Order: sequence, then structure tokens, then C-alpha cells
Amino acid sequence: MREILLKIRKKRKIIIVSAILFLFIYLYNYIDKNIKPTLVAIAEIRAKSVTTKAINDTIKSKIWDDIDYESLILVKYDKDGRVSMMQANTILMNTLAADMALEVQEQLKNLSNTKVNVPLSNAFDRQILYLPNIKLQIQPQGSVNVGFATEFEEAGINQTRHRIYLIVSTDIKLIIPLITETINITTNIPIAETIIIGNVPEQFIHIPTE
Repeated sequence: MREILLKIRKKRKIIIVSAILFLFIYLYNYIDKNIKPTLVAIAEIRAKSVTTKAINDTIKSKIWDDIDYESLILVKYDKDGRVSMMQANTILMNTLAADMALEVQEQLKNLSNTKVNVPLSNAFDRQILYLPNIKLQIQPQGSVNVGFATEFEEAGINQTRHRIYLIVSTDIKLIIPLITETINITTNIPIAETIIIGNVPEQFIHIPTE
């Protein structure tokens, strides 16, 4: 009789352990397929918001006061007073890009100590449930790349707006419980613009991209 009871208890333990193991595997697969992508997406939105704000604030506070459109682009006119050529000040642009890359990279180092709250209830899509926030940690990865881009757009009759942007790109690592992801963040910051009267010139010396 005792042996029978021992066998029953042993089978019961095996069943309980198997049930717990099955439940653990089920929950893991469910979280990995349904919760993790949403949680990572929410974390990315929060991380991009914090990082982009840090980049924009750095550019606005560190951009040289004497930098304007005329400093960056040399405009040449023909004998009739029409714009014939536009040439980028490559040396100044490269210097500006290098300085901004260093400033942004230094500022992003401070984000390593920043922790952002991510609402866990949003990941489960159950607003009626109270779920605690989890902490998102942001870590800069690699160097910061700074380049330039330009845009021409119609600004009225016989007028064209020429805008110059700084393009800042960097990688950051998102660290939340049980999940680590690396994402790229690229943001465009307008730094100068002008209105060109008449047609856009056929000659335009390429602006450096890095």
C-alpha cells in the first residue's frame, strides 16, 4: 500500500512539474510573439523621443552664432543679376559637422544614466489592468555621424526657398528587462535658408554628406 502511495505521489509530482514547465514555455512563447514586439516598439518611441530632444537641444545651444546662409553657400550672379552658380563652403561645413558630432556624442553620454518609464499596460493592451512601469535604459553605441542635406521648394511666383539641414545619425542600445535592442536614430535639423529670386541655377556644387 505504501509503495502504491509513493508511486501516486511521484506521478503527481511529475504531472505538477510538467504542468509548470508547460505553462512556463507557453508564457515565454506568448510573451515573445505577442508582448515583446509591442514592448520594443513602445521602448523605441520613448528612446527616440529622448535622444532626438537631446540632439536638437545640443545643436541649438552649440551652433555658432555667426553661421548663416551666406557663410555656408557662396552665391554668384551673372551680368543680369540672376543667380548663375551656388557653391558650398566645404571647409566651413566639414568643420561645423566635426564640431557638432563631438558635441552631440558628449551630450549623448549623459543618456547612459537616464532611465525612462515604459508603461507595461500598453504592451498588454489592457487599460483596465494596473500594471507597473518598467525602466528603459539608453546606451549610445559607436560614433555620431553628422552630414548635410539641402532642399529646394517653391516659395511663391518666381521664388524658390533653399534650406540647409544638418543630418545627425547615431545608434543607441535599448535595455529593458529580458530585452536588448539596438536601433538607429536619424534626425534632420534646419540651420539656414534663403529665398532665391528667379530660376534655380544649373550649377550647384555638391554639399558634403559627411
